[in-house]
Amino acid sequence: MNTPTIVSLLAYFLLMIAIGVYGYFKSTSNVSEYMLGGRKLHPAVVALSAGASDMSGWMLMGLPGAIYLSGLGAAWIAVGLVIGAYCNYLLVAPRLRVYTEEADDAITIPDYFEKRFHDDSRALRVFSSLVIVIFFTLYTSAGIVAGGKLFEASFGLNYQIGLVITAGVVVAYTMFGGFLAVSLTDFVQGCIMFVALILVPIVTWQELGNLGASVQTLTELNPDYLSWFSGITVLGLISSLSWGLGYFGQPHIIVRFMAIRSLAEMKTARRIGMTWMVTAVIGAVLTGLLGFLYVSQSVSVLDDPETVFILLSQVLFNPYISGFLLAAILAAIMSTISSQLLVSSSSLTEDFYKNFLRKSATQAELVAVGRGSVLAVAVVATILARDSNSSILDLVSNAWAGFGAAFGPVILLSLFWVGLTRNGALVSMLCGAVTVLFWIYSPFTIGGEALSAVIYEIVPGFIVATTAAILVSKFDAAPSTAISERHQHISALMIRDKGVGGI
Repeated sequence: MNTPTIVSLLAYFLLMIAIGVYGYFKSTSNVSEYMLGGRKLHPAVVALSAGASDMSGWMLMGLPGAIYLSGLGAAWIAVGLVIGAYCNYLLVAPRLRVYTEEADDAITIPDYFEKRFHDDSRALRVFSSLVIVIFFTLYTSAGIVAGGKLFEASFGLNYQIGLVITAGVVVAYTMFGGFLAVSLTDFVQGCIMFVALILVPIVTWQELGNLGASVQTLTELNPDYLSWFSGITVLGLISSLSWGLGYFGQPHIIVRFMAIRSLAEMKTARRIGMTWMVTAVIGAVLTGLLGFLYVSQSVSVLDDPETVFILLSQVLFNPYISGFLLAAILAAIMSTISSQLLVSSSSLTEDFYKNFLRKSATQAELVAVGRGSVLAVAVVATILARDSNSSILDLVSNAWAGFGAAFGPVILLSLFWVGLTRNGALVSMLCGAVTVLFWIYSPFTIGGEALSAVIYEIVPGFIVATTAAILVSKFDAAPSTAISERHQHISALMIRDKGVGGI
């Protein structure tokens, strides 16, 4: 690795640490500020923070790698995600922003569940917190795997050293700067990713020269490579599009909606967020397609398809620009890891420590525990990421499905249906999580294929969880008058401000 590239990356690292220091002095005086930024985020920060924390290394490594390996048919996942993200902004974002503030200023998803259903038993808080900590530890490990692969492929460093560097930098600014630092770094990282995913496809296109001849050569080698539907079954198409369902249950994404300054700014956030996402997704798909063309015409060798963006960054650009592009991958990786660490930390701090171990804990003590929790989750995730053969896309897909099925139906129903009961929500979360785990690890097969190979596990998980929520609630006692009145009040607020949230 040459000196200019190293200088670019060091500058990026220093910028992230500087933002962490700013967050430390600006917004960590109490647990609400540390975990939710005091609900004062600008809509642009909300939008890019949600997008950057959502896409992670999957956007610059996982998706281009899948396109490189399988062709345009793999892009259906991206289509599903765009649709899901848009529906998330329309359906969840405005109501969740209002509901969590009205529900005694709930600052975590488990906190929201408990206050939404007036659950004195704490069962909802405990179970949802366990789901968050378990699945986010796995999810975080996917990001750290991406970091390890980046340092191994780009710097020639040992994979294990790459894991430590990736985790170390993220932990530093997340521990000290809290939610504000994470959101601001996400904003910067989102901008870097946006530029990179425009720049790399354009330069690769120019490098290929006669693109028409290149495409013709490609279709001669593999006639189905540019087909959207070649080899795609109905169940396969449903599986790809169903990734969009996961958005409704991703705590690290929807918590951004809770932190925006006002409901009136949600439409602005949606427009910025969706413009960013559509542009970035198109750039990632083109990176995979054009990268395949470039490798097939050059002497370059690509052992791991998920490193195609890295290869193009190294061989086609000036070393300083190459460093910037590698920083874009780190930005994608770190933005998600930091968000996941903070949400896991908030659950361990607010939902376990404060409620079960130290109810009288001071704000300073809770912030300190939050920082310790960030470090603890990062250590466990790094240990889980030791296998360099782990697939980023596989790790992300499992965690994505787990959250989508466990939380998605409950989030949607709790916001729109007053009839959802505490028991209905609890059974729904349990059924969703168990169904996903069963679908992934079950020894049963269909036609000789594993269940998850037949259809993506979020589909049965979401269906089972939704059905369980409705059936249990129908046979359960009716919600209390207080719950009904609050729900009616929030519905009235949304009607009064119709169109503000984009509905």
